[in-house]
Amino acid sequence: MMVDRRVFTYTIDELEPYVNWVYFYHAWQVGGHGRKDQDTLRQDALQLLREFASHYHTKAVFALCDAYSQGDDIIVGETRLPMLRQQTVPKGGTHCLCLADFVRPYGRGHTPDKVGLFATTVDVRMEKDYASDPYMAMMAQTLADRLAEATAERLHQQVRTSLWGYAAGERLSIPQMLRGEYVGIRPAVGYPSLPDTSLNFVLSGLLDMPGIGIRLTESGAMRPHASVSGLMLAHPQARYFNLGPVGEDQVAEYAGRRGLPVELVRRFLASNIMCRN
Repeated sequence: MMVDRRVFTYTIDELEPYVNWVYFYHAWQVGGHGRKDQDTLRQDALQLLREFASHYHTKAVFALCDAYSQGDDIIVGETRLPMLRQQTVPKGGTHCLCLADFVRPYGRGHTPDKVGLFATTVDVRMEKDYASDPYMAMMAQTLADRLAEATAERLHQQVRTSLWGYAAGERLSIPQMLRGEYVGIRPAVGYPSLPDTSLNFVLSGLLDMPGIGIRLTESGAMRPHASVSGLMLAHPQARYFNLGPVGEDQVAEYAGRRGLPVELVRRFLASNIMCRN
């Protein structure tokens, strides 16, 4: 399938307002240690961001694709993206959720639905150039992680308001965006609703992740570490959720849909399987 990919480059100055400092403090384990420690870290981080601005950019690739759901799978053109369904109804919910629930089923309506695919990353030098100093190495890594997420946040805003335009009238402040008050969701690979990092191999085939500098490990983890990939879904009732534990029967069924050996899929989903024990 031919996918219309669009590549974007962002400056650090453009992204700085989109940095989520709450997660930055969490990475440093100072979330509950008072403002003094946070202010000291933030001043060091802002100084490093100014250095970053002189040397680095971030990259993103996005594709808006015709899609539909079939059972627990999302079909993008001729490519099948198997999803996983919760095995326990979440508190306050009425049924077990799957990301495929938020894509129009095959045969319903006269036009296909749309799904966004994306990946964002930083300049790999951002993670390497400060390696000789342990404090600066951690500062650079945590900032790089935040900048990859900020790139996804900025890209998602552009997608909602113009590139896809399903929320063209959106007038959210950046703090509102960081709280997820927008319409639709941006589930990322490796996160609670999409834990199988090996799906990156499928996404990379559609997006050409190497084209923006992302390479994949044997498990599908991305390098640079400060990279984000996933889906953008526009359904007004779409929401983030935690997949939770999965059973061996689901692992086997999912492996069949992935076309992979059960033992390999068990490794990819090990953290979710272990949650049951």
